Amino acid sequence: MKILITGGAGFIGINSAKRFIENCDEVVIFDNLSRKGTENNLDWLKKQGDFTFINGDIRNFDQIKSCLISHKNIDVVLHLAAQVAVTTSVTNPRDDFNTNALGTFNICEGVRKYQPNTILLNASTNKVYGNMEDLKIIERNKRYEYLNLPYGVSENTCLDFYSPYGCSKGAADQYVRDYSRIYGLKTLNFRQSCIYGPHQFGIEDQGWVAWFTIRAVLGEPITIYGDGEQVRDTLFVGDLIDGYTEAIKNIDKIKGNNYNIGGGSKNTLSLLELISLLEEFSGNKIKYSFSDWRPGDQKVFVCDIREAEKDFGWKPKINIKNGVKKLFDWVSENKELFK
Repeated sequence: MKILITGGAGFIGINSAKRFIENCDEVVIFDNLSRKGTENNLDWLKKQGDFTFINGDIRNFDQIKSCLISHKNIDVVLHLAAQVAVTTSVTNPRDDFNTNALGTFNICEGVRKYQPNTILLNASTNKVYGNMEDLKIIERNKRYEYLNLPYGVSENTCLDFYSPYGCSKGAADQYVRDYSRIYGLKTLNFRQSCIYGPHQFGIEDQGWVAWFTIRAVLGEPITIYGDGEQVRDTLFVGDLIDGYTEAIKNIDKIKGNNYNIGGGSKNTLSLLELISLLEEFSGNKIKYSFSDWRPGDQKVFVCDIREAEKDFGWKPKINIKNGVKKLFDWVSENKELFK
């Protein structure tokens, strides 16, 4: 296949590119290199195989147009480029909108006008469901849980965008869906939940599993916003890429759909549980303190992933302990990148 990856030098993008290169696919990376670690990621990928790199910005439609016209017969656009932090969206909502909403609209329009037979797979987010304050949550064993959702939140849950980030990604999500219904494009939304793994340069505002791991490896203190009992379903990046590949194979059956893609009910982790796991790996106690809750931070989010398994046979394979250990080992081997 010929695959264009927007945001391809980022964490998920670089892992995806490596997988596709290993499969002898032709890979084109489109990235503006604004995120920390992207240049390091590209240097690493050059050692893995051949690919084409375009320094471009999804906010600029002319650059997208030029890319799609010059690289003909693209089989898949994997759209990963985004502004990814809720807190950043609160402080700079205009840039968040321009990147996530306008940027994704530009991708949709580019595919519609210049490569209408291309598969468009969009990395959406669980934040499209909002805070879900109507759901009953209980506290048990120092972690939050849903009272009546043993499998987590399904795709049938009403959308309720919360925070500028939720609004911008939610608008993108709906444009991608509607471009399948109105224009017949082969689109998919993956509403992703808490992805982690190697090459993730997590920051305090986003990528909490990687951020905690980096701080633990460097022996630095961690600030927990809230009480630390917040729970998320976590998914190792390799399992996510398995989802991409299986969805692409089954596109004629599932095009136009939205899928929750995360660890599901069997791969949940609280902030405090992650700290305990990192203490086990490092053999050291981790210093941490507490601060106020942040806007839009859900006490618990676990996605119901049974629809993806039913429709295209996907489910996670790597459990939390093994996945976090892979991330911990990668950070430990690359400490110089974080100093």
